[in-house]
Amino acid sequence: MNWGSTMQRVDVLCLLALACVTTGSSSLPLLAQQTRTTQVGVFTNAQATRGAVLYEGKCAACHGARMEGSVGPELAGSGFLGVWGGQPLSNLFNKVDKTMPADAPGTLSRVQVAEIVAYMLQANQFPGGTTNLGADEGALKQISFPASTKGATPVALGPSPSFPATGNMNQVMRGILFPSSNVLFDVQTQDPSTRPKPGARADASTTTSRYGDVYEPWAVVDAAAISLAEVGPLLMTPGRRCENGKPVPVDRADWQRWVRELTEVGRVAYKASQARNAEMVSEVTNQVADACANCHRVYRDTATAATRCTPP
Repeated sequence: MNWGSTMQRVDVLCLLALACVTTGSSSLPLLAQQTRTTQVGVFTNAQATRGAVLYEGKCAACHGARMEGSVGPELAGSGFLGVWGGQPLSNLFNKVDKTMPADAPGTLSRVQVAEIVAYMLQANQFPGGTTNLGADEGALKQISFPASTKGATPVALGPSPSFPATGNMNQVMRGILFPSSNVLFDVQTQDPSTRPKPGARADASTTTSRYGDVYEPWAVVDAAAISLAEVGPLLMTPGRRCENGKPVPVDRADWQRWVRELTEVGRVAYKASQARNAEMVSEVTNQVADACANCHRVYRDTATAATRCTPP
């Protein structure tokens, strides 16, 4: 036996234990909790049974009686696990809590959400345990779906169709990026939760004014964030031209980096929007502004003749 190595390990454990005692910290139990997954029984079967009743009344119309998916996505099986694999359980919980049911978001209590999530876990063949799944945000973050989940079965496709660019870069900016960014910036001054309920205006003179507020305000913020997250391929389309007729510099490393930054901040904004948290979205808008300014600085505001893509 290597007594030296053993004593060193004991010394390290003693120091960690002493640190916990002297600081009032529970770091060792916390580390253990952070490794928990949905495979170790984080809900009870009785809780899942209550969730099944709630699911039938609140969720089945959109997601199917057996969670197979209908108007809404499937909630059981490889497709579901492929989406949520590796994520903390708090993400799923908050998705249900803040955005479901789609026709009455926020009407479920957190206890009811926990019961529905427990039923979803049971439907995905995760085992029940002896303690109910709680609704505490910190505890939910310490539980995660297993990372090694089966994704959806790949579908064999033929050659991908190509879509030639139609608009120039300035038109893409004005049609997609500018209005979508402004939707996010508006959250700084008006919480979408406080806006009037949506509805078409029968007396409006144009289609835009009639249906401009037809979607629930937070859904508009969701869509704006998704627009930023998905715009990458449009900004990297080969053959697209700047307004001055020059090719968009898709081969430049700085352009590629800023496109990645913009799409990433779009994903962050979408996550904040899904949390229905105006403060979080407002904080993200600083990143949106930075992502835009980085590119504008080189290709618009102080651009040289060699790099200018859009007018100042």
